[in-house]
Parts: sequence; C-alpha cells; structure tokens
Amino acid sequence: MDTQQSIGRMFLQACAENRDLPAFSCMGKTLTYSQLESLSAQFAAYLQHHTTLAPGDRIAIQLPNLLQYPVALFGALRCGLVVVNTNPLYTERELEHQLNDSGAKVLITFANLAQAAANVVERTDVKQVIITEVADLHGFFKRHLINGVVKYIKKAIPDCSFPASIRFLDALKLGARDQCSDVERNPSDIAFLQYTGGTTGIAKGAMLSHANLLANMWQIREHWGDVLVPKTDCYIAPLPLYHIYAFTIHCTTLVSLGGHNVLIPNPRDLDSIVKAFKRHTVTGFLGLNTLFVALCRYEAFRNLDFTTLTTTPSGGMPLSNDAANQWQALTGVMPVEGYGMTETSPVVTANQRARHQLGSIGTALPETELKVIDAEGNSLPTDERGELCVRGPQVMQGYWQRPEATADVLDNDGWIQTGDIAVIQEDGFVRIVDRKKDMIIVSGFNVYPNEIEAVLLNHQLIIEAAVIGVPDRNTGEAVKAFLVADENQPLPSEEAIKAYCKENMTGYKVPRFYEFRDELPKSNVGKVLRRELREKVESNNGISTPA
Repeated sequence: MDTQQSIGRMFLQACAENRDLPAFSCMGKTLTYSQLESLSAQFAAYLQHHTTLAPGDRIAIQLPNLLQYPVALFGALRCGLVVVNTNPLYTERELEHQLNDSGAKVLITFANLAQAAANVVERTDVKQVIITEVADLHGFFKRHLINGVVKYIKKAIPDCSFPASIRFLDALKLGARDQCSDVERNPSDIAFLQYTGGTTGIAKGAMLSHANLLANMWQIREHWGDVLVPKTDCYIAPLPLYHIYAFTIHCTTLVSLGGHNVLIPNPRDLDSIVKAFKRHTVTGFLGLNTLFVALCRYEAFRNLDFTTLTTTPSGGMPLSNDAANQWQALTGVMPVEGYGMTETSPVVTANQRARHQLGSIGTALPETELKVIDAEGNSLPTDERGELCVRGPQVMQGYWQRPEATADVLDNDGWIQTGDIAVIQEDGFVRIVDRKKDMIIVSGFNVYPNEIEAVLLNHQLIIEAAVIGVPDRNTGEAVKAFLVADENQPLPSEEAIKAYCKENMTGYKVPRFYEFRDELPKSNVGKVLRRELREKVESNNGISTPA
C-alpha cells in the first residue's frame, strides 16, 4: 500500500494508465478516463481562478448519480479542497445544518432539487452556488432535448434563485480558459467530511483523510483480488455516490483499477437498471437487500442474461437469507455481504467469493483488527456476544469540531466502538446480532430486531419487515412488527403471522403488536429506518393495537 498518495494523485495515475477506457457512463453517455481528466481539470481551474476557495476549504456536492458528480469530485480534490458529500433530498433543516457545520463556501447542486438550498443558502457561509441540470454533459442535441423536456414538459425544475450562482456548463467554459494547478495533499489531510445519518442525534461530519480512503481502497482490492479485474470490470452503480459505501467502490477502488462505472440516477427506476444491463457487459452490481428483492420480482430484470456477472457486493443493511438465495437463483451469483460504517471509510469486513458464510458479514479486511467488548469495556473471547470494536488504517480521524463526540467512540489506542452487537467466531467470520441502540429488553430478556425480522421475512407472504420496541407497563418493552405483504397474495391475518412467529421463536421474542403498511420508511440507499418508526410510535404516546 502506497501510504504517500493523495486521492488526486491516484486519480491522475489512473487516467494516465487508462486514457481510452470508459470511466463513467450515464443515460447512454460515456466519459473515458481522458475526457474525465480534462473536464475535472476545467472544473478545478474554475474553482481556482473564479472563486475564493483555497486548499483545505470545504465544498459541498449535492448531486445524484450523474456524470457531473465525478467531474466535480475529482476537480475539487485536485484543488486540495475538502469534499462535503450532501444528500440531494435533504430537507431545509438538514441541509442548513450540514452547510453551517462544515463551513462549506461553495455548493454544487442539482436544478431539480435546488429549492431547499435556495431557501437556506443565505443563512450559511456559502458564497457561490453552481447549478447543473440532468443532461449537462451529454451532446448538444441530446442535452437540449432532455433538459428541455425536464424543464418545460415535466416542469420538474423549481423556479428558484440564489444571490450568487453560475451554471455548471458556464463554469467549465470559464475553467477551460485557465490552467489547472494540481495541489498535492498530505495523506493525513482531510479529504472528506462525510456526515452520518444522524440516527443517534445531530448529524456529525466524520473526518476521512486521504490515507483513510486510500487504505480502504487497497484493503478492498486485496480482499476481493479474485474477482476484481483491472481494465475490464464494469459495475452498475444504483446506490448514490454521496454515500460512502458506493463512493469507495466506484470512485476509488474501480477508478484505481481502470474500471467502468455505469451510473443510475434513480435506483427506484428499475427500468434504467435493466437498460444498463442490456447496454453494457456487466461484471459487478453494487446493491443491498431491498434492491435485490425488488429486482428479483421485476419481470424485465428476470429476463436478462447474467452470464458475465461475477460479483454482487451487498452492504448498507443486513442481507436476508431469502434475498440472497433469490438473487443467486436468478443470476447465478451469491451476494457477498460486507460490513462497514461511515467512520471506517467504510468497509471493515466482507465475505469473499471463495470464502463465504451466508448470514455473516465475512472476515476482517487486511490490516484491520476486531474485538468485542462487554458493557465495562472488557474484551471478550471468541464466540461471545459484545459490542464490536475496530482498529485499522481506515478508521476516521474523528468528528468535525466535536471532540467530546469523538472521545465517546474513539479511544487513544485507535479503537472505535461501532455500536453494533456482534460475535466473532473461531474461524474469523463475524456475525452482527444487532445495533446496540435497537436492542429491545422484554422482561429482562434481550431481544434483537434483526433476528425477528429474519424470521418474518421467511414467511412466504411477507416481503418487508421492521421491528422496534414500544413501551409496556408490564414488561418494560414489547415487540412491534411493521410488515409489508405481497400485494399479489391475500393479506395474511395478524393471528396467522403471530402463530407463525410462535412456531419459530421463543415466546418473549414474538411480536405483540403488528401493523401492515404499503411500504416502510427507507433512506436513499434503501435501508429501512427503524428510527422513523419509533418516532411515529412515540408521537402517538406509544399507543399500539395488539393482535
């Protein structure tokens, strides 16, 4: 592992070695590595000559999976800036917090979703907004056709304005007149402020250095060396690049190998995924449980040819056995589940094609140490349940401007507490029992939602399940299940589901309350948000209807 690199230098090396190979594609348009290098240089030159940004300043990128994302990303990194990945679907409150907390001076945003930014930008340190439309990097005629349809036919672009703004294409034109000066950064310099989802309170920016991110890139390459093929791999990218999981796979690992990344702007548009498979020789697909289930049920996807597909990394949420088996039966490829967190850049463990245990999160990546601890912080032996802790070169420097929050999870020896309850087996494989904060205590017994959800998902009529604890005056907490049933089948009765649970679980684990829904709340990467379900119950004073 080259510990003296920066991401910018890695990127330039990849472009030099793979000039004519495809780097990123989206909606039928492909950028080669040479074209990506040139466009990122133009964008970097604009930032250097037409803004007040200096190395170390923060720039927020608020884009879906469009070709503009890698252009802006690598252009910013070439300037020595710190990238603040920002969810395009943030509410005004969330966006204002992240912009103010990070101190971002420039915001790159998507025209379709710019209203929230327009409403808050004057209350932040942002001095300039760069606005892009969906087809800005396509050819002249296709660009005007697509952007025109979006703006005038679909009326999907809100009428909003900013005190100081410029169009993305105009920024590139200005940058083309100047010379980009690549800024070298030290490995320990911060490359990203990657904000957590705020599930444990206010969102915090994990400080990820160039060394953190490149270490994880190298670790993934070593761990998956039998499936990653330099200059050949073509991965579909339905998960958003602003999420650290997708970013690390597509924008560092595959870029460093000269791979081809096919961007899907909207992962819920299953037709776009089908078209990508038909258009390209796909070798990899980055997904997660809910997306696997949806695709396996989608007829057009089921009719595709998967003979070139070799690997399907899975992360972001637990992979159910049923989803994994369905995916393997359809594609011939077993998903390789891994585990990580924003604070670890993100991958910590992963299964491998040749060494795999269904239901586990795999083994530790190279140079990654694991342990589990009890409530007092004592290390526990193998096969005992405790909080998982991680130490390795991918672990963050800390939370941005939050030393107390950093000290709560990261000790002086470099160990970070994940908040997940796990078992490390004798053979090195790790199994996550559950999030510590999600654990339910029923009459003194620990109940883990993942276990109950796995049982519910094995029922032939249930396609999604989420379990939380609700207050109960007799047992302290009771288990409540939120369920999505197969719409093509008769709705099962609560009595039938409860009887099924009693057949498969110890009594105290059986949910007492059931609620059928059309869908469950999910993050933009498809992870079920138990937090939102808990908040809804709390807003109703914990009132539920027992089965």
